[in-house]
Amino acid sequence: MAKAKTAYVCNDCGADYVRWLGQCTECKSWNSLTEVRLGTNKSAAVERRGFAGATQAKVQTLAEVDLEDLPRFSSTYQEFDRVLGGGIVPGSAILIGGSPGAGKSTLLLQTMCKLAATMNTLYVTGEESLQQVALRAQRLGLPTDKLRMLAETSVETICDLADQEKPRVMVIDSIQVMHLADIQSAPGSVSQVRESAAYLTRYAKQKGVAIIMVGHVTKDGSLAGPKVLEHCIDASILLEGTADSRFRTLRGNKNRFGPANELGVFAMTGQGLREVSNPSAIFLQRGEEHGNGSVVMVIWEGTRPLLVELQALVDASQLANPRRVAVGTEATRLAMLLAVLHRHGGLHMSDQDVFVNVVGGVRVTETGADLALLLAIVSSFREQPLPRDLIVFGEVGLAGEIRPVQNGQARLNEAAKHGFTRAIVAAGNRPKEAIHGMEVIAVKNLQQALEAI
Repeated sequence: MAKAKTAYVCNDCGADYVRWLGQCTECKSWNSLTEVRLGTNKSAAVERRGFAGATQAKVQTLAEVDLEDLPRFSSTYQEFDRVLGGGIVPGSAILIGGSPGAGKSTLLLQTMCKLAATMNTLYVTGEESLQQVALRAQRLGLPTDKLRMLAETSVETICDLADQEKPRVMVIDSIQVMHLADIQSAPGSVSQVRESAAYLTRYAKQKGVAIIMVGHVTKDGSLAGPKVLEHCIDASILLEGTADSRFRTLRGNKNRFGPANELGVFAMTGQGLREVSNPSAIFLQRGEEHGNGSVVMVIWEGTRPLLVELQALVDASQLANPRRVAVGTEATRLAMLLAVLHRHGGLHMSDQDVFVNVVGGVRVTETGADLALLLAIVSSFREQPLPRDLIVFGEVGLAGEIRPVQNGQARLNEAAKHGFTRAIVAAGNRPKEAIHGMEVIAVKNLQQALEAI
């Protein structure tokens, strides 16, 4: 029997080393190397021969690749298709993560039950028994007569049975409980997750089966396991949602077949997840009382605009160091914008507590929300409410200039559909043609924006 080889793998970047080191030389992280037991050369050779028997590789030019053999097919959910870039690509490996109870298994069970009516599908569960999955499907009222099920955690057994079933789509729930016989470590370890994901990805490519793997997340919301897990798969999707909200957002972090950072919105109901075709209407459920420090901004999520409400509260601080709290946006950018407001707007807030909140639990990372954030702060500081029919977007530079953002015309058109009649935007986003029923105020710097309100 050949002796098993060992290596040391960085949990953060996936770099390999022949011996243990205190610091990874690639990503500079400390104490991140974990010992990995590698399979024997004999088992690896057998594995390669097994895969190579299905297809013979050949060298060809890029122009000779036939794209008509790989048409996308719909997941039966438009929001899911949007995040995937237009549908599921045959032979792709997709990783969907999320916190416990977010609805990962529910979404995939609903999708697979619908797909089973038109194609061969296989749902592999390693965390639940078949009876538990059947009870959940019955509670959701899903059709169960066509979906093929398997309760197994051995990757080799799963692939052998998949060769017999020949599914077009296969779900692995979850990758953290899968294991390979050649790897001596326990399921869920770095080596098992890494090798199991690589094995399934190779199977998906060579057999043309679309594999959707469920992944766990850590306490900070990132995907658990080695970083190489996200490198080997084709699409990485995160299902997010808070315990006090019935809405779930499906965000694409990586996608080789479409745009990244695409957003899909679902609502959790008693019958499972339901699509939300107009997310802006959800995040704009404003109360009857219109107070100070509230403004609506238009952000760009993936390939569509999204209207969300931004609230700010400015209050006299009782502390030596006033608090700067940002929920839904970056706290460091809030501190920078307050410095710009002091320098170029003449408003001194070093003795004020500033709280900023994006309503609805939306996470805003783009710079197009800068101008809306500053105007909401000024509205709360001056105790003067902004008009309810006003929308704002634009990037604020350190010199106080207002810079244009991408897709300005589409953002204005989306706001006009929802009944907004006034807009404050950067001069570079001034529409070439007037928008019916909307007054657009184009500003070049922060001082002009303050004068406009």
